Amino acid sequence: MDSSCTCEHCELRELFVVNLDEKSMDIICSGKLEKDYLAGETIIKEGTRIQDFSYLKSGLVKLFRSDQSGKEQIITIAKPMDYVSLLSVFSNERYNYSVTALEDSVTCNLKMEDIKSLINTNGKLALNLLGKMSKVADTLILESLEIRKKHLRGRVAYLLIYFSKTVFYADEFELPLTRKEMAEYVGMTTENVIRTLSEFRRDGILKIYGKTIHIANMESLQSISEFG
Repeated sequence: MDSSCTCEHCELRELFVVNLDEKSMDIICSGKLEKDYLAGETIIKEGTRIQDFSYLKSGLVKLFRSDQSGKEQIITIAKPMDYVSLLSVFSNERYNYSVTALEDSVTCNLKMEDIKSLINTNGKLALNLLGKMSKVADTLILESLEIRKKHLRGRVAYLLIYFSKTVFYADEFELPLTRKEMAEYVGMTTENVIRTLSEFRRDGILKIYGKTIHIANMESLQSISEFG
């Protein structure tokens, strides 16, 4: 479902338009559109033309690429206040990755031509966006390096801690990824992910109830993440 929305009390004002005057704000807000997506629904499809500047207002999404055989490689997980279009929006005419909702999500979409017009006349805004793009790139590089340097148990532990500390802020949460998606994200086989989760449960580190994960021993999990 699409709906118009107001910028008056939106997080976007602080994140993005802090450097805009009221006239520029009016330009942005007049063309802004909210879109609702159900879990599993495609938000952005790889190869489609870039027309909007998209910001995740609520929910959780995965950014991924598909190879010729259809196998997915998850790039990152985006959470509220993340810009899901920032990786491609200024460097390509078409998206070079897809975005799918992991849970019911809402995006805020700004007209690309309005953004580009404002960038041409507003140096502070341009620098703000460059800073955000650099931060996104740095985060992706560091995440990838951090995961790849770990052994199998360490990779799974790292991902679980990420969801606990960064996404859900709780020791118990519903895992938003399937076992297959977890494997794609951390560069393992699905079988290894399943076996590692079973080992964590056997060792009393986790309690697992279907898709619900309860971290019973965070200290042990952090140790495995750090040294595993």
